[in-house]
Amino acid sequence: MEDLLPSSARVYVAGHRGLVGSALVRRLTADGYEVLARTRSELDLRDATATAAFLHDTRPDAVVLAAARVGGIMANSTHPVQFIEDNLRIQLSVISAAYAAGVRRLLFLGSSCIYPRLAPQPIREEALLTGPLEPTNQPYALAKIAGIVQVQSYRRQYDASYICAMPTNLYGPGDNFDPESSHVLPALIRRFHEAKRDGQDEVVLWGSGTPRREFLHVDDLADACVTLLRHYDDDLPVNVGCGDDLTIRELARTVGEVVGYRGRTTFDTTKPDGTPRKLLDLSRMTELGWRPKIALRDGIASTYASWLSTEESEAAEPRPLVTAQ
Repeated sequence: MEDLLPSSARVYVAGHRGLVGSALVRRLTADGYEVLARTRSELDLRDATATAAFLHDTRPDAVVLAAARVGGIMANSTHPVQFIEDNLRIQLSVISAAYAAGVRRLLFLGSSCIYPRLAPQPIREEALLTGPLEPTNQPYALAKIAGIVQVQSYRRQYDASYICAMPTNLYGPGDNFDPESSHVLPALIRRFHEAKRDGQDEVVLWGSGTPRREFLHVDDLADACVTLLRHYDDDLPVNVGCGDDLTIRELARTVGEVVGYRGRTTFDTTKPDGTPRKLLDLSRMTELGWRPKIALRDGIASTYASWLSTEESEAAEPRPLVTAQ
């Protein structure tokens, strides 16, 4: 099998401080690749001129576009303008600048939410654009679909070796635990941890608890991304998941057990559920010889431990005095 990412390659990871980007940096560095990165204060990827200048000056061999505005149902519902506009700007900026700078390989990371709300399960890549999207994350999903079409257009018009991967729900070290914008798994970890800490008898969660979700540890995704960069070069996006799912109720029970919470868990059915099910078909990844390695319960436990250590270290830092103005 041809290796499309030689060991001497220089790889720019856009969004290197995020959940996915940081995992990619860890994996690429461990494999001996030279990794390029810039913080948002150094380079705002929504600025097409600045992004083009950076890629023209650095000329990496490959780009992984992991930068995006992301969030759960609440964040998507509250800030739909930012979810569609910021992501469109980032994608247009990075992909066009990469081609102009002569970047040979590019991997665009999307999301399983691009697929129709009621797509046949498990979802094959060909289901894209065959039905209505889930309304609660439509702006984000449409932006990601536009990114896929942009990549495909560069392939068709310019024969660019650019590809797309569509991960399932991700979690792991470096995840977003903010109560207003986090996804379901880190949100559950935080809720159960705080309930245990504060001695709460009950945790109330959004929705019915019946939607089914698939979860992949971000280090497994990083492994899959390297496999794709090295060996995949085709027009269709590639699903990346674990091949199994569980209900939100079952997930909550598992998280509660890992955290050690012993109170009740109830569900507020007046709140939205989101898509009923999103299980991905992994045939394309398995044909490349890839399989995930991290079991969900083990991954939740290590993610919880990582978050706790971060929380403890931040709490130990001296706080600056604040004076009312």
